Order: sequence, then C-alpha cells, then structure tokens
Amino acid sequence: MSAAAPLRTPLHDAHVKLGARIVPFAGYDMPVQYPTGIIAEHNWTRQSAGLFDVSHMGQCYIMGPDFETVARAMERIVPADVLGLSPRQQR
Repeated sequence: MSAAAPLRTPLHDAHVKLGARIVPFAGYDMPVQYPTGIIAEHNWTRQSAGLFDVSHMGQCYIMGPDFETVARAMERIVPADVLGLSPRQQR
C-alpha cells in the first residue's frame, strides 16, 4: 500500500458537503454512504436520476503509431466517439 495521500475526484467536495462517509478506494477518497441511508438513495435514484462519479475509473494508456489510428481501432470495439477526444482525455 502506498503512503501517498489519496487522490480526490472532481466531485469530492460536493460529496463531503452532502455528508458522505468517505473511504479510501483504489487510491482515491470515495463516498460510500450518505446520511439519508441506502434505501433513500435507491428510491431517489429510481424516482429521479442518479449520478455515479466514475472519474476514478477507466484510466489506461493505449499506444500505437498515432492518435487517429488508435482512436479508429478503439471505435471498432467500444461504443464511444474516441476520435473526437483530445489526447489524454477519457469518455
């Protein structure tokens, strides 16, 4: 385990402001529960909408001869506009 301080996602401050219980996960401080409880979270999401902070996921580097070649290859295997991304962005 690394002694480095956990990383924080762009939504970290919002999670804290909403009273989330924050725990370390995969090198990040992540929210796992809010004061209202899991049933209230589930019901609210079912009735309204939910947002899952995935900015700590999907981090990988794919190398090839050039960006366009790699992006076109990725678009054959994932349902996303990879070619429209700038280098070092993710979707």
